[in-house]
Amino acid sequence: MNTWLKSVGEGFYNALIPEKRYLAYLSGLRMTLLISLFAVMIGIAIGVLLAVVRVSSRHTKNVLIRFLNGFAKFYITVIRGTPMIVQIMIIYNLIFTSPNTNPVVVGAVCCGINSGAYVAEIIRAGIESIPVGQMEAGRSLGLSYRMTMTNIILPQAIKNILPALGNEFISLVKETSVISVIAVNDLMKMAGYVGSRTWDMIPPYVIAALIYLGMTLGLSKLMSVFEKKMGKSDRR
Repeated sequence: MNTWLKSVGEGFYNALIPEKRYLAYLSGLRMTLLISLFAVMIGIAIGVLLAVVRVSSRHTKNVLIRFLNGFAKFYITVIRGTPMIVQIMIIYNLIFTSPNTNPVVVGAVCCGINSGAYVAEIIRAGIESIPVGQMEAGRSLGLSYRMTMTNIILPQAIKNILPALGNEFISLVKETSVISVIAVNDLMKMAGYVGSRTWDMIPPYVIAALIYLGMTLGLSKLMSVFEKKMGKSDRR
C-alpha cells in the first residue's frame, strides 16, 4: 500500500513540479477561460437572434422573417443533431485554414456556434412562457413589436430561464475540452503535453479533471448567488 501511494505521489509530483510544469496547466486554463468567455457571448448573441426570429414568425407573414425562421430551424436541428467535435472539425477546416488564425478566435467561434443552438431553444421557451397579455399591453401603449420584445418580454424571459442558461454555460466550459483536437492549447491539450513529457498520462488528466471540477463548482455557486439576488429583487 505504501509503495502504491508513493508511486501515485511521485506521478503527481512529476506532473506538476519539474520544469515548472504547473505553468502549463495555468496557460491551458487561461486559454480555456478566454475561449469560454467569448463563446458564451457569441452563443448568447446567436441564441437571442434565433429565438426572436422563431417567436416573431408566428405573429407575422413577412417573407423575410419566415425565411429566417426556416434557416433558424435548420441551424438548430443540425447543430443539436450532430456531435460537437464533428462541427469543430468541419468549421475549422472549412473556414479557419490560415496558419496565422488566432486560436482563441477559432475555439470561441466553434463553441459559440454550437452553444447558440441550445441557447436559442432555451430563450424561445422563456419568451413563450410570458403571458400573451404582456405583448398586447405593450402594443396598446404604442410600443412597436421590437420595443415591446426588447423592453418588456425579453427581460422577463431571461429572469425565468436563468437556471437553464447557467447550466448551459457550465456545460459549455466543460465542452471546450474537445477543441484540443484542432491544436488549440487549452487545458486538455496542455495536460496531454505534460503527459507526453512524463510518460504517465493519468496524473495530468486527473489534475485537469480537478481543475474543470473546481471551475464548474465555482460557476454553479456564482449562479446560485445570482439567482438568489434576482429572487430578492422580485419580492420587493
